[in-house]
Amino acid sequence: MNAPINSSAPTNSKIESLLAGAYFHDAWAISAAMPDLDALGQFLRVASTTPKWIDRLMKLRNRLVGLVGLKDLGGISGIDRSRLSSDYRPGERVGIFTLIENTEKEALLGDDDKHLNVVVSVHKALDPHTGDTIVTVTTVVHVKNWLGRIYMLPVAPAHRVIARTMVKAVGNAA
Repeated sequence: MNAPINSSAPTNSKIESLLAGAYFHDAWAISAAMPDLDALGQFLRVASTTPKWIDRLMKLRNRLVGLVGLKDLGGISGIDRSRLSSDYRPGERVGIFTLIENTEKEALLGDDDKHLNVVVSVHKALDPHTGDTIVTVTTVVHVKNWLGRIYMLPVAPAHRVIARTMVKAVGNAA
């Protein structure tokens, strides 16, 4: 079975430069079931099949954070399924994120709110030993204030479960 591996940000990736001073970061890597998809295509494929329990958690998150004036991000699966990865331009929304940068090998997506700044990298590279296409999803969070630190208390452990689940889908052909 193709399982996600707890990893580190890929060397020489754009996300690697954002690690300094991060309050939270993690990375998960897996052999891609669909290696021909570019980095953003990997994200779009997985986001379009987000498990319902994850979107339910996002709805709960959106209700709760609305009470303290934070953004309602919608659901991870809230993407336009008719758009290809090449249709997106930096600054456009892609589900819960804004596209920051997009190349064949790495897509940077993120959100910036008054409590924190989060950037997610979907990075694609060829494993020189096996020839497999490895996709690494790295998340970097910089908190801005006490609200960000409080927010991350429940979000960090939930994120680890959600990120691992989403990355596992990159390795599944179905």
